[in-house]
Amino acid sequence: QVQLVESGGGLVQAGGSLRLSCVVSGSTFASLSSGWYRQAPGKEREYVATITRTGESNYADSVKGRFTLSRDNDKNTFYLQMKNLKPDDTAVYFCEARGVSGPGTQVTVTS
Repeated sequence: QVQLVESGGGLVQAGGSLRLSCVVSGSTFASLSSGWYRQAPGKEREYVATITRTGESNYADSVKGRFTLSRDNDKNTFYLQMKNLKPDDTAVYFCEARGVSGPGTQVTVTS
């Protein structure tokens, strides 16, 4: 069964950047597409971005132009590069593949 582990979260000031990683095991990485989601306290899980097996990505309007989702098939890793972060980006970020999510990584953006 596929397993995913996110990392790279942390505390950052508004306008700052972070790069999240999602390491995948238990499956042929190149065959996977992935979705990223986030959940802020007291709110529902929110779609952030997706990436296909061929590297095509799509983004929620709220992050378009600021976030970039990529993949490294040699390292079995997805990357979510986040720039110009805003306090509203504060949430736990999850990556998902084949219906399985990782434990998430906390991103906190201060004003």
